[in-house]
Amino acid sequence: MAKKIGGNIPDSIFNAMLEGMEQAKQDIFVISEESRQSYEEMKNELEDVRVEISTIVEAGDLLEEKTRAARRRLAEVSQFFSSFTESEVRQVYEQANNLQVELSVNRNEEKKCRQRRDKLQRRLQILLQTIERAESLVNQINVASSYLVSDYEDVDEAIDKNKTIQDYSLRIIEVQEEERKRLSREIHDGPAQMMANVLLRSDLIERTYREKGPEPAFQEITSLKEMVRQALTEVRRIIYDLRPMTLDDLGLVPTLKKYMDTIEEYNKGVVLKFLSSGKEERLPNTYETTIFRLVQEGISNAIRHGKSNDITVEMKWLKNQVQIMVSDNGIGFDQGIVKNQSFGLTGMRERVELVEGSLTINSSPGNGTILMFHIPFKKGM
Repeated sequence: MAKKIGGNIPDSIFNAMLEGMEQAKQDIFVISEESRQSYEEMKNELEDVRVEISTIVEAGDLLEEKTRAARRRLAEVSQFFSSFTESEVRQVYEQANNLQVELSVNRNEEKKCRQRRDKLQRRLQILLQTIERAESLVNQINVASSYLVSDYEDVDEAIDKNKTIQDYSLRIIEVQEEERKRLSREIHDGPAQMMANVLLRSDLIERTYREKGPEPAFQEITSLKEMVRQALTEVRRIIYDLRPMTLDDLGLVPTLKKYMDTIEEYNKGVVLKFLSSGKEERLPNTYETTIFRLVQEGISNAIRHGKSNDITVEMKWLKNQVQIMVSDNGIGFDQGIVKNQSFGLTGMRERVELVEGSLTINSSPGNGTILMFHIPFKKGM
């Protein structure tokens, strides 16, 4: 007779259930990866369409100026009709008519491109929602399977345990899965992309050597070495990001200073400034870790996405809260477009909500970015 778990669930059924959950997770992962690939391709296509719209608009503005000038010339010819030959009148009319036709075609092309842009934006939003739902489902499956496996020998007894303990266990697993998801994004966006580029560049070096000789190939090798160096730097950064030991030993402020020194060392030309005012305090581990991760993500986004070379982190220790501002001189972004499309910003909002804090973002294209975090706490927590 099959062994039963907790007296109710046979081993065979329990294992089949776990296998089904694992298969479902793999299927969702495939869907997520395909959607992510489509998202990247569509995002590049959207950028091309935006460039095309800009070119068409510039050409349209020029055509409009020429059309207005041609109309004025046509009005002048019409007013003094007898002063011009038939050939001159015909030429002026044809020029004005041709410009009007070109302008009409231009406006039609602009309209089509804008419709195409809007359609791509809607599809991108749908894909992003699909990716987020897939990740959420995988996370839920991981939580469920981990919890079941951890207590599989005595499920009935676990059900009868204190509900608070169960909720706490589930929360620990959720946090673990969220951290794994964050790390997977870091590796996917950083070293994984760089390694893919290394493979492409190695093929290019072989082709360059065959077609152009050793000298151009050596130049490509120099460029490849720099790319590998960047990948190594990114891997070291991720390793350091996993858990700085000084956070437990020295506290939040010394750890942030050390972290920013490390970032400056690995990113030549980038200047980071740290300011702290008020009476510094040691906070519970959860709060210190949250603040460290928020600053970490803010700096990472400023360098990687904002192309910033001057970043300031300012902490103000107030009566019942810590106020943290991360400001940079980078390229900024359009908040209306990026708001629901950034995994980094979404992760920061989630972290802030866990400690009942608030996040304010101030950014626009060409004007840098300011992140403002308010983290409440009680004295002697």
